[in-house]
Amino acid sequence: MAEIAPHVPGVPGLEGLKPGLNLFDSVTIVAGSMIGSGIFIVSADIARHVGSPAALLAVWIVSGLMTIAGALSYAELAAMMPEVGGQYVYLREAYGGLFAFMFGWTLLLVVQSGTIAAVAVAFARFAGVIWPALGSNLWFGIGTIGLSGERLGAIAVIVLLTWTNLRGLEMGKLVQNVFTSAKVLSLLFIIVVGCLFARNPEALRANFSSFEVFLGSRQMSLSYAGAFGAAMVGGLFSLDAWANVTFAASEVKNPRRNLPLALTLGASLVIVLYLLTNVAYLCALPVRGTPDAPELFSRGIAYATSDRVAAAAMQTVWGGTGVVITVVLVMISTFGCANGIILTGARVIYAMARDGVFFSAARRVNAAHAPSFALIIQGAWASALTISGTYSQLLDYVIFAQLLFYVFTVAAVFLFRIKLPGTPRPYRVIGYPLLPAVYIVAAAAMMVDLLIVKPYYTVPGLLIALSGAPVYALFVRSAARAD
Repeated sequence: MAEIAPHVPGVPGLEGLKPGLNLFDSVTIVAGSMIGSGIFIVSADIARHVGSPAALLAVWIVSGLMTIAGALSYAELAAMMPEVGGQYVYLREAYGGLFAFMFGWTLLLVVQSGTIAAVAVAFARFAGVIWPALGSNLWFGIGTIGLSGERLGAIAVIVLLTWTNLRGLEMGKLVQNVFTSAKVLSLLFIIVVGCLFARNPEALRANFSSFEVFLGSRQMSLSYAGAFGAAMVGGLFSLDAWANVTFAASEVKNPRRNLPLALTLGASLVIVLYLLTNVAYLCALPVRGTPDAPELFSRGIAYATSDRVAAAAMQTVWGGTGVVITVVLVMISTFGCANGIILTGARVIYAMARDGVFFSAARRVNAAHAPSFALIIQGAWASALTISGTYSQLLDYVIFAQLLFYVFTVAAVFLFRIKLPGTPRPYRVIGYPLLPAVYIVAAAAMMVDLLIVKPYYTVPGLLIALSGAPVYALFVRSAARAD
């Protein structure tokens, strides 16, 4: 089918968005969008699944290797097609408008907006430790729908950051640069404290006294492989959002060079920081613990109170002060993460509108060259998800669909090598064809694992993605009538 709206590949100036992101800005978008609240809590769930220090680190290593394989594959596509919308564009050019729209629809409906809601609520929840008024009890509502101090605080964060990005790319990237730098320093702080000052002889003995202890006693089996795969869901999605910078590709200066570098450097930085942070946790707390143990140390990583592993590690050093320190670090991390997702997500909505498959108002840019209507739509929907309280469940549902879109995007590297052999490729993925093939196989294995371990999450996710098909048909029909 012919394109609905005029489309000029690789000519950012025709989109109304002006290039203003240098390499450092692009790296902070990658790293800042990846680092949210997950690294501070998800290790507890991983530890409960796998049960040994070696397996805990292995989950993060394998998740990191998958992430970097995906990022390197996307780097080839990003350098080849540095256009607003990024992954949406790659899917459109590879598989057609309908498949691309289903990706963008899922992103708007759940993935991007739901993540914004989840991260903003995490900010408010941790802030509630300092300001008790930000409590989670609903003031009024029906079922899960309603307002509370926590949700109101989350909406305030969404509104503030949406307003910030409405003021233009310069303001949005300033917030991103400051908060990403701050949270990288925060993780380095946890690493130094955990590995040097919070080193606990009992934890070291429990985790590293011998290879048998380090590796754990569980034998590899099909059920254990399933548990390992389920544990990787937490690792992968704590490392997710690395592709977000591609959504703003047309605003990156010298994108054919800087996008591949940003994807590689940003993802690699976060992977190393996350692995070292988990080493710090292992130096402070035993990986296994007792769920109902009265002592903080005895609960270990697996049963840290409310899964707040970082807080438990800091608390072993400074007591209550350590909890407050962790709260501040998480607030910095989640605020910067929300900004990166808000900044980039609106660009996909803008790209869909520019293709004529979304409300035409979303093509508007304001005087600051920001996609104003797209930002407002995204902020309003994220706020609605916050009030509904369904964002977390929806994000669980789309895990399978999200992996599916990743697989098809990486597969597009092979497809374009065949279909468009003469197209300039300023960057070619290292280790082609092995590296992208390994990613596809690993992601497919994860999807099979999810079908077995969490089947109740897969079908709803696919239905959410497929719900975009009739919406796409309506927009196409409307565009045809307008012509």
